[in-house]
Amino acid sequence: MNDMNLTPSFGAQRHNWIRLRTMIVLRWVAIFGQIVAIIVAQKLYHLRLELGLCYLAIGASVMSNLIATFVFPENKRLSERENLMMVIFDLLQLSFLLFLTGGLNNPFALLLLGPVTISAAIMSLRSTIFLGIFVTIIVTILAQYHMPLRTEEGFILRIPNLFIFGNWVAFVIALFFLSAYSWKTTNEMHTMSEALQATHMALSREQKLTDLGGVIAAAAHELGTPLATIKLASAELLDELEDRPELAEDARLIREQAERCRDILQSMGRAGKDDLHLRKAPLNAVLEEAAEPHLDRGTLVHFEHQGLLDQIGEQPEILRRPEIIHGLRNLVQNAVDFADGNVWVESKWDEYNISVRIVDDGDGYPAHLIGRIGDPFMRQRKTEKERKARPEYEGMGLGLFIAKTLLERSGAELSFANGSSQSAASKNAKRGAIVAVVWPRKHIDAAFSEVAEVTGENQRNPVH
Repeated sequence: MNDMNLTPSFGAQRHNWIRLRTMIVLRWVAIFGQIVAIIVAQKLYHLRLELGLCYLAIGASVMSNLIATFVFPENKRLSERENLMMVIFDLLQLSFLLFLTGGLNNPFALLLLGPVTISAAIMSLRSTIFLGIFVTIIVTILAQYHMPLRTEEGFILRIPNLFIFGNWVAFVIALFFLSAYSWKTTNEMHTMSEALQATHMALSREQKLTDLGGVIAAAAHELGTPLATIKLASAELLDELEDRPELAEDARLIREQAERCRDILQSMGRAGKDDLHLRKAPLNAVLEEAAEPHLDRGTLVHFEHQGLLDQIGEQPEILRRPEIIHGLRNLVQNAVDFADGNVWVESKWDEYNISVRIVDDGDGYPAHLIGRIGDPFMRQRKTEKERKARPEYEGMGLGLFIAKTLLERSGAELSFANGSSQSAASKNAKRGAIVAVVWPRKHIDAAFSEVAEVTGENQRNPVH
């Protein structure tokens, strides 16, 4: 089964992204709203409220905010426990106000949804579930026990019990639905953000390697002539100093060190000697470069080029962009990881498109997850058979997401499928996972004017 498992690494740390100052500001807004609501209820609608107890509850929030403002620094980040305690305090304060003002008969009871929904976006799943249960208990209590709302004439404002029960059911459903919705969407947003950050890092690393390879190749090319001159001059000195062994030994050492410098430069620039310093290369050269790190891992990698030579000439030269090389390399790595023994890298081109297909002879992708391939941080429980077959492998699948993102950035379209079941019984058959990558030629063909890049000889820096 090909690489599909991803585990989010940020979930336990999301609460550290909220500053204490943010929570303090939100609480000041809530305090202001509570004061306004009490004044309007008393002055405009002439309701008889327990003003002393109401302002006592509001005063507790004011004192809590003042203490947090003066005791803690403005840039303090809340831990999971601190965040949870602040939310519980706000819920208890609001619940006490609702108890004093009619319980679920008070339309402002809906405000209990706010702290839980917001917390679901910044706290762990365990804390979110705890708060959901906690608020459910509070709402259940407020439905039965509360002080009634009274007018100045002594009339009690209340709604029928059937509506109270309906409000309770709707409240509980909304509580868990909104919390789950908020937690899930935020979780996916930050998962995608982290995956895109990993993609950016991979592309940056590939760009640095490409630049480094070009520098090494250029250095090897530029230093070749002076090193050859040193070697030739030292050889002539050896011939002339045959009767002076002590000087001949120095000349021999000079020649050996010149040869050593040449060998070091050749070994460092071997990967980029032929084409790393170029901005374009033949299609098969780019594919072989992308697959090169995985050619010696015990799996045979076959390259098949099937261009329509009779119609369009020789194979195209494509731009050697880091995102193309790194994306193809990840796809080849995934195929090698899960192949039984063979991987095929097939390239085709015609007048309009350039396509690459990577196929292996493994078990293929899980059929029920093919539509989700390329999404980051998918989790799938491994079977016992898979654990025995690959006990050391903890596939994360991030490589597929990075490959898909990078290749799509270069203008490609990717599709994922499994081989034909008819060939499943054949050994070494193309029956496993299939990845097809298709580019319009105008996006990567170096012959097109809008993307063609001019390459030439390295220029010497002027000596001042």
